[in-house]
Amino acid sequence: AEGFSSSRDAITDEDLLHVSERLYQADHNKARPSDIAINPQYQASPDETGDQEDRSPQPLYKYVNEELFSKPTYASFVKLLDNYQRVTGREEEVTAEELREQDNFLKEVMKTELMKELFAFLHEKNRYGSEREFVADLKEMWFGLYSRGDGEQDSSGFEHVFSGRARPSGTGGAGQRRAGGLTPGSRFSLGEVKKGKVSGFHNWIRFYLLEKQGMVNYFSHNFNGPWDTYPAVLGLQFSWDGFYKEVGSAFIGCSPEFEFGLYTLCFIARPGRACHLSLGGYSLSIRTYAWTKSTYGNGKNYIATAYVISP
Repeated sequence: AEGFSSSRDAITDEDLLHVSERLYQADHNKARPSDIAINPQYQASPDETGDQEDRSPQPLYKYVNEELFSKPTYASFVKLLDNYQRVTGREEEVTAEELREQDNFLKEVMKTELMKELFAFLHEKNRYGSEREFVADLKEMWFGLYSRGDGEQDSSGFEHVFSGRARPSGTGGAGQRRAGGLTPGSRFSLGEVKKGKVSGFHNWIRFYLLEKQGMVNYFSHNFNGPWDTYPAVLGLQFSWDGFYKEVGSAFIGCSPEFEFGLYTLCFIARPGRACHLSLGGYSLSIRTYAWTKSTYGNGKNYIATAYVISP
């Protein structure tokens, strides 16, 4: 079922619970409780998340210790966020500097105990023969370009998940969900995302920076996870430059490598299915989808989307 003939190479549900706890403990760059103060305000009921009503007059983030952003993995991550066109259908022009920024981000995250722990696990399961092979595949699956529009190389997994997309209301329709992947032109992220709404955009750092600039308006939340420290999980509603996100899930206070590593683990182990993990003794599930219209290497899939499944 996992694509391997030997049962010892299969990634079991128990394996995922154990390795996710190890990654959780290895997130040494996460925010401390004193580094972030959030103000969740109004909790929306299921029938209120789609009404686009701002029930929280204050910003979500009351305070963030921006010294976090001087840490190497944070700094290299933030540099990637301005490399993308916000609207689908516009060809991405990847400069030499942007390629260097991708390589630097991968270099910095691979220095962390968390990503070394992830590689060791995947190496033990015969997914990768060397760390060099692992890094090369990370670059392709996350940063490789594919078309969500009319043939333009306009998107990547990293952009969709961490930076986000807005589809203008005059283009296309709702995406169709398909087992194991997304159909071309789809916008699936926590349900079908119809035209004129935000696609992807699950990262707390990106949200904080845009909220600080006045480009994101927090409306409400529908889920606040049980964690009493960081990383935590929040399901939220917001608008971004006039585009609405009905239910967006986000880790709060995790390091870039933590989110990047968990999504990678689940994409490799459970693409197109719920990936059940354990963080600090609490259950959590992640859903990833592969982009199936185009491939790289020997038929490998790019990441289409990845996000936390919130109740």
